[in-house]
Amino acid sequence: MKIGIPKELKTNENRISLTPGGAEALVANGHSVLIETGAGTGSGFSDEQYLLAGAQIESAATIWATADMIVKVKEPIEAEWPYIKPGQIIFTYFHFAASEPLTQAHIASNAICIAYETVELPSRELPLLTPMSEVAGRMAVQEGAKYLEKLQGGRGVLLGGVPGVPPAKVLILGGGVVGMNAAKMAAGLGATVIILDTSLEKLRQLSHTMPANVQLVFSNRHNLLEQITSADLIIGAVLIPGGVTPKLLRREDLKLMRKGTVIVDTSIDQGGCSETIHSTTHENPTFIVDGVVHYGVTNMPGSVPVTSTLALTNATFPFVLQLADKGWQRALKESPALLKGLNIVDGKVTYKKVAEAFNLEYHLPYTFLN
Repeated sequence: MKIGIPKELKTNENRISLTPGGAEALVANGHSVLIETGAGTGSGFSDEQYLLAGAQIESAATIWATADMIVKVKEPIEAEWPYIKPGQIIFTYFHFAASEPLTQAHIASNAICIAYETVELPSRELPLLTPMSEVAGRMAVQEGAKYLEKLQGGRGVLLGGVPGVPPAKVLILGGGVVGMNAAKMAAGLGATVIILDTSLEKLRQLSHTMPANVQLVFSNRHNLLEQITSADLIIGAVLIPGGVTPKLLRREDLKLMRKGTVIVDTSIDQGGCSETIHSTTHENPTFIVDGVVHYGVTNMPGSVPVTSTLALTNATFPFVLQLADKGWQRALKESPALLKGLNIVDGKVTYKKVAEAFNLEYHLPYTFLN
């Protein structure tokens, strides 16, 4: 199979979807690997390293025109949509439910769209979402601490406080992978941390691993409103796999928050859990509504690409190899986890939450396997 790795075009996205080691392994298995010129530079990988691994260095146009499978980090942006070929496999983070134009463009392309974020193991673990959720959870605390500084629009609060002065209060909405990693970071810095989650089972699990300065509270509307009045940093860590994130924070809720409170919404890829949040970039990461700082960068891990690329490709490469060695139909037939990743094929939506998000017809994914 001919595998194409174009350079990421999203603003300040420095990750790459394949390391030179991964390229070498694919070539050893008889595949061709096409890397766009300079695609790995942001992650510390030179064109020469890919050439030594047996890959070819090509232009973006050549890669899109000739590759059987495109492997990316982030969804193709609008400028790339015209290049997508019918029958071409695209394996990346899509987050279709957050964007109808993106969804319609890929329906029209007749490509085979397999989404990292919905690949799901029998244990319900999301193995390709987990590594970037770990990075995003840890980064959410770093970014939140920075934007709590007065010069950044925040309250002017030090996350961990100092002797004689209480620490900041960090409220985390969701106790999944993002929330757990954010809590560990914030607690380690000395903050007072509250995790809200609707799963008592999850809260019980967290009670065995979280330090004493992390409090676990059942999530409902009453408890949420009670907590936001005194929170300094609110981290949105809500996940509905493949679906739109529910809006837990309403516009009117901002009036209950103190001026300079910071919201870091890591669920922005799926629409965000705040009614007032919208997507931002690393160049312009924040905006202020009613005195509350909003951070909505959709590719947070892209700012630490060396760590993120290695973490991501450690998880994705075994699936890339399966698709290359077996072809997409056999690979999905033999892997229930990969089959869950199939979102769109031949112009049909095969992931239920994406279909529901835009009132589209849903098709069972296994019906497309020969």
